[in-house]
Amino acid sequence: MAKFRKIGILTSGGDAPGMNAAVRAVARKALDEGVEVVGILGGYSGLIKDNVIPLTPRSVSNIISRGGTFLYSDRCLEFKTEEGMQKAIETCKKHEIDAIVACGGDGTFRGATDLTNRGIPTVGVPCTIDNDITATDYTIGFDTAMNTTMHMIDCLRDTCVSHARCNVVEVMGRDCGAIALNTALASGAVAAVLPELPFDEAEILTRIKTLAAAGKRGFLVVVSEGVVTEDGKKYGEVLAKKIEAETGVETKFARLAHVVRGGNPTLRDRFTATEMGVHAVELLMDGKSNLVICEIDGKITELDINYALIADRYYKKKLKPGDLDAFCAEDVAKMEALAAKRHEELSVIYQMLSETSK
Repeated sequence: MAKFRKIGILTSGGDAPGMNAAVRAVARKALDEGVEVVGILGGYSGLIKDNVIPLTPRSVSNIISRGGTFLYSDRCLEFKTEEGMQKAIETCKKHEIDAIVACGGDGTFRGATDLTNRGIPTVGVPCTIDNDITATDYTIGFDTAMNTTMHMIDCLRDTCVSHARCNVVEVMGRDCGAIALNTALASGAVAAVLPELPFDEAEILTRIKTLAAAGKRGFLVVVSEGVVTEDGKKYGEVLAKKIEAETGVETKFARLAHVVRGGNPTLRDRFTATEMGVHAVELLMDGKSNLVICEIDGKITELDINYALIADRYYKKKLKPGDLDAFCAEDVAKMEALAAKRHEELSVIYQMLSETSK
């Protein structure tokens, strides 16, 4: 007999292409195993407000190709309170929900950890365009977001070359520069600016000036939205003005913003979402929970949800007092090694961009 009789699925935080594919996979795999499935509308807000609907094979038909999330999403401040969490737990008890599969990013996993630590078994599926969940090499939505960004940058290049202009493009990613760095390399940008690595503004200006003197007509600089000036201004807009003033190259600024979150998911995201969704149910059927699904070295696996949360804080330098107390020295050493690995991955691509942007 299955350990879990009924599971709930929610999507929380920023939407990401591939979320629907993950929901579909979880629902169909669970139903195939004889487990009832309910969808929770509006993320943790829906759990607090008892906004729950049954899911069937037909109710998740044809959503694999759709962007966004048909279960809707929300950023729920009430869930951060003990009162809000207890309301969510009461909803689970009322509907006899034995476990939750939570699809989202780091904020979603913080909520999932809170449920886990209060007796509601959870499995997290990483869905965020930013690819900023430290424990996993890849998050659902990243490939689609990069392809959307690259397409838009390609369109900007056409007009840059036509008018001998530079375009500074700000892309999403919060405090993670993965989208900016990867799309800069793939689109032939002359520079990328991201929060995780130091950059030389003077060198960027000199590079553009030198290339313009050598006859290059179009320039692209990609900046992550997480980079700000000392007085809190978005750096992309500031840099665009400096480039025009100090190089003589007419420079425009473009903020791609939330359009990057939308659109039909790529094959990569549909495939990975399905793999991760199926694996989440397999774990539950084996009696395992309190885990985050990860892709590590090309394989779908899982990690303890508490470890994944603290490893994420470790890399992002957001540790709180006492965060490491529950972990042995070996676990902390693994977090340190993982943080070094993530930094090295960015550094390698950054160096490659520098070598090919002449």
